Amino acid sequence: MSLAWYLILAGVIFSIGATIVVVRRSAIISLMGVELMLNSANLVFVTFARILGDVSGQIMAFFVMIVAAAEVVVGLAIIVSIFRSRATTSVDDATLLKH
Repeated sequence: MSLAWYLILAGVIFSIGATIVVVRRSAIISLMGVELMLNSANLVFVTFARILGDVSGQIMAFFVMIVAAAEVVVGLAIIVSIFRSRATTSVDDATLLKH
């Protein structure tokens, strides 16, 4: 299988994630879209590491996974805090954090 197919798959996954972030109004679903975009970046890193015969892309993918885990923890904590005070997770209410 050609490595170009992996890059095409990463582009499709990134597009799906970006569409989810733009279209959906729930903050939890938007976080899932961001996770899809980060996973597609991981796929690109590993693909280029395979093309170049180097391990640096895999190391970078590992660091992206660490950042993604931290993003989920902080993002969910903020969403739970907002839900407790406002009883909604909609991102349409842009002024939630101003008060």
